[in-house]
Amino acid sequence: MKKIFGFIKKHWKIAIIVVALLGFGIYRQVSSAKEKSDTSYTVKKQNLKETLAFAGDIDAEEKVTLRFQTSGRLNWVGVKEGDYVKKYQVIATLDQREIKKTLEKKLLTYSSERADFDQNKDDYETITSDTVKRILEKAQYDLNSSILDVEIQNLAVEYSRLFTPITGIVTSIGSPYAGVNITPAQAEFEVINPDTIFFSALVDQAEVVSLEEGKQGVISLDSFPDEKIKTKITSISFIPEAGESGSVYRTKLEFDVDNSTYKYRAGMTGDVEFVLQEKKNVLAVPSEFVKKDGSKSYVDIKINNKIEKSYVTVGETIDDMTEIKSGLKAGDVIYD
Repeated sequence: MKKIFGFIKKHWKIAIIVVALLGFGIYRQVSSAKEKSDTSYTVKKQNLKETLAFAGDIDAEEKVTLRFQTSGRLNWVGVKEGDYVKKYQVIATLDQREIKKTLEKKLLTYSSERADFDQNKDDYETITSDTVKRILEKAQYDLNSSILDVEIQNLAVEYSRLFTPITGIVTSIGSPYAGVNITPAQAEFEVINPDTIFFSALVDQAEVVSLEEGKQGVISLDSFPDEKIKTKITSISFIPEAGESGSVYRTKLEFDVDNSTYKYRAGMTGDVEFVLQEKKNVLAVPSEFVKKDGSKSYVDIKINNKIEKSYVTVGETIDDMTEIKSGLKAGDVIYD
């Protein structure tokens, strides 16, 4: 005992520091507990709203990538990037000289076969033997074959002209200059119809169950943050999007705006928000203030300067706020 008092006497400064630290720790614990017990909330009426938001971008229903069916010499390019084209407009052609000459040759062959067929028919028209019958059949086959050759070569002439199946804007040209030899992959032309744009988003499987076709929402584009564009869901894919890490579903939303000046462009990103449920002018308190006593719910309320249980009837919980249907009134103060 003397040794302890001797140590304290010798190291009294250290002892004071230790006692001070212990006292400060106890004070903090008491203050924290008191602060926690004094956490309060004044009950009031308010609007509760649960929303769901996800990101997406602008896409177009009508967009095509056009290519020639065969390789060849690019003879003419009639458009440039940014041009507006009409449906079925020819935008480029391959050199047609060789295929047109081949077509002429096929037509000559057809004319020769036709003449032979007509001559055989005239020569053997009155003869009914099997040999004559086979001669006439062979002549017919040769004529039919030459007709098919002409039709096939005529298709080759048609395929040397590239036309757009949709109205829209030329957004990309793989080979813009005539006179070069190209393969189908080298001469790609992309066309997008700006009148068919929509908002597209990938929605996680946990969230897509809260959505349905026709549900209305609001789009906010990053390029125009002050604009709120009304929308509704037009379709939700039945199978997940391929190539994604999780199960997400392609969701298309209406983008019904005036885009005559091409203000809204493909690839613009933004967010769309939906209101899943909303309750207006209801009593509600933060959910952490509502406690359980078996199957009953209660809150702590101060009565005569004493914290007591007050049983309540709760409604739905929306955005961490719980609706109070009975047991409290506006202005009551509850404690955590």
